[in-house]
Amino acid sequence: MSIGQTYLNIVQKRFRSVKALGDKTLSQLDNEQLHWAINEESNSIAVIVKHVSGNMVSRWTDFLTSDGEKPTRNRDDEFTDSLQTKEEILTVWEKGWRVFLDALQGLTDADLQGFVTIRGEQHSVIDAIERQMSHYSLHVGQIVFIAKQLKGSEWQTLSIARGQSQAFNESMLKKYQQ
Repeated sequence: MSIGQTYLNIVQKRFRSVKALGDKTLSQLDNEQLHWAINEESNSIAVIVKHVSGNMVSRWTDFLTSDGEKPTRNRDDEFTDSLQTKEEILTVWEKGWRVFLDALQGLTDADLQGFVTIRGEQHSVIDAIERQMSHYSLHVGQIVFIAKQLKGSEWQTLSIARGQSQAFNESMLKKYQQ
């Protein structure tokens, strides 16, 4: 396997992991919680989802051949809380991830050597991918943080539960020493 394919496999795995954190978080929330914001200057989870999806669709549609900031994107509208139901929010979430992951999966070794533009600025394909890793991880982290605050003691952990680190480490060592 080439270095490029190894990189693409690792990146796809990492992005699917980020998405899974978001999926598991969204599944724990009701519609009211998805629309909650701490104040008027803060974004609700619904708004964050709408923004992330809008970014994904804009950046990753025709990724290699057109500017990542599409003329059809209305970024300012992404920051209005206009999605009404949890089902709408999940549909928008899945649409963005589908466009993004499909585009990422379609990349080749040769594509990794190329360049793309975002708002007229040229970026290497690898830089554009890494830029999105940072962006999407940041927003999924916001989603998780807001949800943990809303759920309190009802929060279902997404990783190693408190007090379970040693047992988890032992199970991982056992798993990989065989």
